[in-house]
Amino acid sequence: MPAALNRLTADDDLFLKLHDLYGTALVNQLAWRFDETLDPAVLERLHAHLANGFLARRVMTTAVPFARPWWVPATTAEPLAVQQRPVPETGVLDWLFEQSKVEFDPVTGRVWRLSVAPTTSGGTLLSLVTSHVGADGGAVLFALGDALRRLDAGETPDIATSSGRLVGSNPVGGLSRAHLADAIGQLRAAARGIRAAVKAREVREPDRNPRPAEPRLPLPDRHSPADLVVEVDAAEWNSVAAAHDGTDNGLMVGVAVGLLGRSGRIEGGTQVRVDIPHSLRGIDDPRGNATTGLPIAVPCCKGERTNLRQVRIAIKRAARAYADPATTPALQHLQPVQMMLPKPVLGFFSRTAKAPECLCTNLGETGQGVATIAGVRARSVLMRPVVCTGDTELFRRVEVGLNLSWSSDGDTVTLAITGGDPDRFPTRAALRDHVADEFEAWGLAPRFWT
Repeated sequence: MPAALNRLTADDDLFLKLHDLYGTALVNQLAWRFDETLDPAVLERLHAHLANGFLARRVMTTAVPFARPWWVPATTAEPLAVQQRPVPETGVLDWLFEQSKVEFDPVTGRVWRLSVAPTTSGGTLLSLVTSHVGADGGAVLFALGDALRRLDAGETPDIATSSGRLVGSNPVGGLSRAHLADAIGQLRAAARGIRAAVKAREVREPDRNPRPAEPRLPLPDRHSPADLVVEVDAAEWNSVAAAHDGTDNGLMVGVAVGLLGRSGRIEGGTQVRVDIPHSLRGIDDPRGNATTGLPIAVPCCKGERTNLRQVRIAIKRAARAYADPATTPALQHLQPVQMMLPKPVLGFFSRTAKAPECLCTNLGETGQGVATIAGVRARSVLMRPVVCTGDTELFRRVEVGLNLSWSSDGDTVTLAITGGDPDRFPTRAALRDHVADEFEAWGLAPRFWT
C-alpha cells in the first residue's frame, strides 16, 4: 500500500469543477509596487523556487468511482512573463488586471504565473496570479514565504527540501487498493454527512438578497468588474474602528455594507449577508484550499454608518456556531456528497447558483512577511481575489456583488475593492465615487491607486 495521497479537499474539488464549467473566472493575485528596479536574475531564481514549491501541483484522477483526485508535483509552469514597455503611474491598476487574463490548466500544473514590468518612474511592478483550484490566500503566502527564504539563503530550487515536499507524490504500485479504500471512506463520509445534515436541518444561515432587476444599463456583451485599490494609514484605520466600538475587520465590513447601500444594490433597513473567509490552515498543511466561510447578517442603514459593535458580535457568534457540528448548516455537512456529484449534475445545479452578495476577506498583516525580495522592500503590497472578464449576462444571472480584501504591513492598510454587479458598478469611476463618499462618512482619508 503506498503512502497516503494528498487528496483534493471539497473546496479544491468544487473549484476544479467550476473551472471545467467556466474556465479561469476567478484568480488570486499578490502584487508589489517597488520604487527600484529589480534584478531580472533574482526574479528568474524566485520563479524557479516557486516552480519547485507548494504552488507547483497538478491534478491526477482515477477511474475508481467515488475515489478523490489527488495532487502530485507539476513538471511545467507558466514562464516568467516579462514586459519591456514601462507602465505609467496612471496605468498600474490596468496592468494588474491584465495579469488575470490567463488560462490556467490544473491537469498540466499551469496554475500560477509570475509577471513583471518596469514603471515610467523607474520602479517595478510584480504580480503573482494563482488559480483558486490549487491555492487559497494562505497557501499562496506559505509558498511565497518559503520561496523567499530559500532565495535569500542562496539555496538550489528543489522539491524534496522545500515546501514542494508537501504537495504529495504518485507512488508506483498499490494505487488501485488505495483508490478503493478512499472510495469506501468517501461513501462512509457521505453517510455521516447526510446524518449530520438531517440533525442540523433546522440550522439557518443568513439569507442573501435577490439582485434588483432594475436599473439595467446598456452594456457591452463582455464585462470587466470595476476594481479599486485604496490605501489608508493603519493608525487612522484602527483609530476610527476603535472610536465606533469595532475592529479593523469590522470596519471593512461596515464600509462594504455602506457601499452596497450607496450603490442601490441593497435597500435601507435590509439585512445584508456578508461572507467572511476563515483560515483553517495548520503548520505544514498540504491542502491547497483550507478555508471556511463565516456568514453573518448586517443591517444596512442607508445614510448612516454601519453599527460596528453589531458586526463584532455577529462575527463572534458565527465563529462559535461553525465550531460546533450541531450548529453548522446542513450544506456544510454534505461536502463529501458534493464531491461525488459528476460534472454534468453540478452543471445543472450551477444554473441556479449565486455568487456572494458581499465577500470580505481579512488577510491580516501579511504584507510584512513578503514585502522584501532579495533585500529590496516594496513600497506597497496587495493581495486580492480578481473576478475575471466574462459575459455580462452571466454576472447578472449569478448576481455577483461586492468583494473587499484587507491587508496591512503594520503601517498602511491596503483595501482592494471589486464591484462585480455590472449595473451598480459599471465603471471604476462609479465605484470610486461611492468609495470616496463612504470613506468621507467614516472620516477616513483614502489614497487611490491609479
